[in-house]
Amino acid sequence: MIGRRSCLVMAVWLACMLFAREACAQSAAGDEAAAARRISEASSKAVVALEVVLNLRMVFEGEEAEEDEQTNTSGATIIDPSGLAVCSLSEVDPFYRMDNTDPTYRFESEIRDLKLITADGTEIPGEVVLRDRDLDLAFVRPSEIPQQPMVAIDLTRNAEAEIMDSVVVLGRLDEIGNRAPWVSLDRVHALIEKPRTFYVCSMNTWLAGLGCPVFDTSGNVVGITLLRATPEGADVSGDSIPVVLPAKDIVEIAKQVPQ
Repeated sequence: MIGRRSCLVMAVWLACMLFAREACAQSAAGDEAAAARRISEASSKAVVALEVVLNLRMVFEGEEAEEDEQTNTSGATIIDPSGLAVCSLSEVDPFYRMDNTDPTYRFESEIRDLKLITADGTEIPGEVVLRDRDLDLAFVRPSEIPQQPMVAIDLTRNAEAEIMDSVVVLGRLDEIGNRAPWVSLDRVHALIEKPRTFYVCSMNTWLAGLGCPVFDTSGNVVGITLLRATPEGADVSGDSIPVVLPAKDIVEIAKQVPQ
């Protein structure tokens, strides 16, 4: 039979173990929060707003049936000091996944104006220089070379992630939030391996918006937030899901950008 003293010793031991466990958890959370702040301080200026004014048209039997103007504002990530940025193709060409094979009607979009807006509100006119329809990826470049090199994220300093790895997501609030940096700690909740690799995080990550960078807690770039959809997908809530495209893949695609 276990005596009172033994029960007391066991209770004290269990209490100490629970306290130590809680202390370790708090320490780990504190370390991740500190890492997120360091990453934000070093890289948040590379996260900019992308504002696009579009002409949207529906053409029926060769004649324009309807036209509308739409302004999209989303995130973009500067990946080169020249101002080259990556963003979601959905934001600059919302009809690119529509089925236009029917000869009687088609949907068209035309960019009327595009600009990158930095943290201090500076507006930089730009243009789309490369599109990847399979990956929802677009590259945008300033129309003129910036007078000063821009803060950029080095995608060659990248890392792969595994299920339940901690990640740091950077975004930026819009004008009503004084364009303040937005930072989130999240985890990789799913790994898509075919036909190519994508990471899926929680919905908290998508509050940052598309075109934003995701890091591991060591500051290496895991990837950029984009959409994964079926070819004819047009509804994010229906047949599209937000994913993180690995940084190493974007590095390879960026080699195709015209000089």
